[in-house]
Amino acid sequence: MGEAVELEADGRTVRLSNPDKVYFPEPGYTKLDLARYYLAVGPGILRALRDRPTTLERYPDGVGGEWFYQKRAPKGMPDWIPTAHITFPSGRSADEMCPTEVGAVVWAAQYGTLTFHPWPVRRADVDRPDELRVDLDPQPGTDYADAVHAAHELRAVLDEFGGLRGWPKTSGGRGLHVFVPIEPRWTFTQVRRAAIAVARELERRMPERVTTRWWKEERGERIFVDYNQTARDRTIASAYSVRPRPHAPVSAPLRWDEVPDAHPRDFDLRTMPARFAEVGDVHAGMDEQRHSLDALLELAARDEREHGLGDLPYPPEYPKMPGEPKRVQPSRARKS
Repeated sequence: MGEAVELEADGRTVRLSNPDKVYFPEPGYTKLDLARYYLAVGPGILRALRDRPTTLERYPDGVGGEWFYQKRAPKGMPDWIPTAHITFPSGRSADEMCPTEVGAVVWAAQYGTLTFHPWPVRRADVDRPDELRVDLDPQPGTDYADAVHAAHELRAVLDEFGGLRGWPKTSGGRGLHVFVPIEPRWTFTQVRRAAIAVARELERRMPERVTTRWWKEERGERIFVDYNQTARDRTIASAYSVRPRPHAPVSAPLRWDEVPDAHPRDFDLRTMPARFAEVGDVHAGMDEQRHSLDALLELAARDEREHGLGDLPYPPEYPKMPGEPKRVQPSRARKS
């Protein structure tokens, strides 16, 4: 596998054992290639992860091998990588790593971390999200182009309800993510409520193209706005994260004028460093202005007051939540 190497990451020396270990068999990318990638985009991924409790998606034997999500800070983690104590919906808790420097990202890559899943909170206040994250998820029969149509209407909805500015990125698959920096003064429940209001408004404007239906059997060939990605302990791959697919795609931050012509396959472990060297982090200014959710929460209240639209189902592993409708698949409910 080759002798160990040492990499310098902003003053930190990170040791990489077995640097020639292949993580992506199809293009032949190795552990060293992965670590060098994260060094090349270091300022960008650190901007996305800084001070955030982060779950690691690890592939110790590379893509195609066994993998797992590591929520608790790994044993042997250097003491210069801080942690935050977070609580899961089950009531259990854990200390998660919170990267504050690029060396932490490279250190995680040494242990097979391909994708970083940061919480939408900072370690100073782990109960108040500072991002509203909208996941536009193509369903069978739809693709990235359909997500693009939804994203442009989403941009209009965000602007109309509070002048919110969203920052788009590819998911690394077929979808799009749009992140909105918000003031950290609302709970997870309130932020999820705002996400549902956004999703419903988008669905009203594009009923043939967009759906909020939680159950897959009801979604059809539409873009699903996954409002549950805003629930506590649900996370979305960070910008610049490498995704575990054969060609090593990455989640690529975009400018809005790039969204129509971009394609997820344009951005991978090989091409992103060149783009980053040319244009830098196109989301570098994301945290400069934080928005209010007041207008979206008023929209949610109006939906409930005028249309009887209350809460929507939570993921199956969550405890029953106040005001939540029955968490039963429609086809099973009809049979019963």
